[in-house]
Amino acid sequence: MNFKNTKIRILDLDLKGCLYLNHFSHRQNIALFFKVISRLGDGAFWYAMLSIVWVMQGIAYSLQIVYLLVGSSLGTGIYKLLKTKTTRPRPYQVHQVIHLGERPLDHFSFPSGHTLHAVMATVVFGSIQPMLLLLMLPFTVLVALSRMVLGLHYPTDVIVGALIGASVASAIILAAPFFHILL
Repeated sequence: MNFKNTKIRILDLDLKGCLYLNHFSHRQNIALFFKVISRLGDGAFWYAMLSIVWVMQGIAYSLQIVYLLVGSSLGTGIYKLLKTKTTRPRPYQVHQVIHLGERPLDHFSFPSGHTLHAVMATVVFGSIQPMLLLLMLPFTVLVALSRMVLGLHYPTDVIVGALIGASVASAIILAAPFFHILL
């Protein structure tokens, strides 16, 4: 199988996955549920996790906030660069059968910034306070699903967003002891 056929196969699977998941948004209660998840993923859930970690860890956690902010800024820079370079339209813009369940925060689809930040925050917070993974892992999966159910992203957008988020979080966690010595 050559590159062109592989690319066509991936795009076909991407569309099929998007159509399958977006079909769930036709039920009003499911669409509302994922819309709420998506909105909480805009920041409210993560600010709550930040507060919980702060209470559990105390003032010693202040330096980790800096790491998280650096990671968030790095992740945002990466996904904005990729969005402007790839300019992939969102699924609902290309396929009329895809129902838009929530307004997008920006114009392009690739990669999913919500998923990137959800995975990054989960990995970083989970490394600080593993007990919170019981809340964060299911929520992160729901955020990723919400992006496809709501017609905003293809599965590959979400997968790449998750990979970038995990990579940024891992880099921050690995670099944290080095920066801690410098500070």
